[in-house]
Order: sequence, then structure tokens, then C-alpha cells
Amino acid sequence: MSDTQTTLDHDRLDQFLGAAVVDLGAAISASLVLVGDRLGFYKALAQAPATPAELATRTGTHERYVREWLGNQAAGGYVQYDPADGRYRLDQAQALCLADPGGPVDLPGAYYLIEATFHALDRTVENFRSGRGMEWGEHHACLFHGTERFFRAGYNAHLLGEWLPALEGVTAKLEQGAKVADIGCGHGASTVLMAHAYPRSEFIGYDYHADSIRIASERAAAAGLGNARFEVADATGYAARGFDLIAFFDCLHDMGDPVGAARHARQALADDGTCLLVEPFAGDRVEDNLNPVGRVYYGASSQICVPVSLARNGPALGAQAGEARLRQVMTEAGFSRFRRATETPFNLVLEARP
Repeated sequence: MSDTQTTLDHDRLDQFLGAAVVDLGAAISASLVLVGDRLGFYKALAQAPATPAELATRTGTHERYVREWLGNQAAGGYVQYDPADGRYRLDQAQALCLADPGGPVDLPGAYYLIEATFHALDRTVENFRSGRGMEWGEHHACLFHGTERFFRAGYNAHLLGEWLPALEGVTAKLEQGAKVADIGCGHGASTVLMAHAYPRSEFIGYDYHADSIRIASERAAAAGLGNARFEVADATGYAARGFDLIAFFDCLHDMGDPVGAARHARQALADDGTCLLVEPFAGDRVEDNLNPVGRVYYGASSQICVPVSLARNGPALGAQAGEARLRQVMTEAGFSRFRRATETPFNLVLEARP
């Protein structure tokens, strides 16, 4: 018998394998969450419980596949099963997170980000070897779609009611009529939400990804917003000045030159303006982030965030930069005041002022 076998802690082995099997089940189920989203299974179950045959009829799908999908989802706790009537259902929490894109959490939206990492897998492996990066626009379009959906849910839940009111004097300015820049706006979810809430203010969304700017413009037009417009520009390339508020929503840590982006924002702000940073929640030490949220963010950071920065020879702050590192960036950029305005389990909401 080998030394490994004689000294093996079987309880620890069982513990690790148990956790690994949970992860394996989650991994193989990720594509099935996308199936449920794309085929309307979650929305149909949110309307009424169903047997596999009933769900297949409602959604125009094949019962045999639906039966397996429901078994997988029930085993993972994403749907409820009642053996008394053979029907599957969503409880209130499941329906809110899986079937309501306007709710506070859009879980299927996050799974499109997972899909994007597999599209980029060969490139990621090569990046690990070479140290090279991957531009945002080089990713599969599912990344842009998933980012819009997942982050829009957080904005819907927190931006107007919590984050903006936590900033000193900002909501009063917005109500009266302010000039606002949304840097790295993507598809414009945050910009459109603010523009709708504050019709007297002017909003400009900037992003270096031209296709995202096209979609953002379409979103604003569809919402009938005359106070929001979008321009293709990176975080140091926009020319407008005199902003009362400049916002970076979950993007500063991705940038090739975060100090330069912050310095440009400092110069573009009015003398009494405010810079808003919304960043992934992170502590300043590695051990602070060894938790489920940190695991998600390190995973996204290594495959999406860090490559974007390295593609532009940046410092690759990463999604777990932490408040102290972000303070250092803003101070180096010329801001004299910096504080944590508020937080959620997923976000740090930071305020910097001249």
C-alpha cells in the first residue's frame, strides 16, 4: 500500500469530491439554463405549473427533451417538482431570478457571459501562455447580450433608488438638469435608465465598441428619449467638458489606462462635479475574496477583464481590484476626495470628487 493511501484523509476526500460534483453538475447545466431561457421554459413555468408534456405543448418543443431538462433543473434547485401531480413549478424567488428580465437579478443573462468564455477558450489558453490580451469587441456577441441583461437587472434594482441618492447632492442636480457622461456604456442600459428618470438632464454614453453604440442608440430611440445620445469614443477620447456627473459602471478595472481614464474624467468634470465608480465587490486582500462572489469575479476577470486591459498594454487591475487600489488610481488621477458611498453584495459604489 502506498504512503498516499495510508495517510489519505478519507473524510477530506469525500468533502472535496462532494463539492466537485456540485460544481460538475452546475457546469453541465449551464447550457441548459440557456436552453430554458431561449425556449421560454422558465417564463412558461412562471405562468403555471406543468408536466413535461404540458410544458412541451406550451412552448412548441419535444416532450422527451423537456422531461430531461426538467429533471436536471429540479435536481439543481432551479425548479420545484411535486410528485403528487407530476408537475414542475417555479416558486416566487425562482421566477423572479429566472423568468423576469426586469427583476433585480437576471440569472440567465449571466449565463450568456459563461457561454462567451467557452467561445473564447482557445484564445484564453493561448493568452495564459503568451501574456497577450483580447479586446472586448473580439468576443462572441453573446457576451455583449449577457452583459446588458445581467447588469441592467442590477441597475434596475439599485441605481435610481440607492446608488445615485448615496452621492452628495447628485440627485438634486439631476432633477434640476445636469450634464452626465456614462463611460463604457455598452448597450446603454444604465444611460437609458437614468435618462428616463431625469428628463431635464442630458446624458451622453461613450464606448469604444461601435456595435454597442449602435445598439445603445436604438435602445434610446425605442424608449423615445430625446435627452440621451451615444458616441464612439474610448475613456480618454471624448472631447466634451463641464459634466456634473461622470459614471463608470463596472468598466474602469477593464481599461488599458485606468489612471488616464480617471484623469480625463477629472478634467472633463465641472468644478463641483462627481465621478461615480461602480465596481465588482472586492476586499483588498486575496483572502477577503475567497468566497462564492469572489470566485465568480476571479473567473470572469481571468477570461474577460484582464485580457481586455492587457490587449492595450494596461495594468490589468482585474475585477477584484479592491477599494484601496481604486482609491490609488483616483488619487493619482487628481481627485482629492474619495469614499465608499454604498455597496451591495456584488458591487462597490465609490464617489470621487475634485
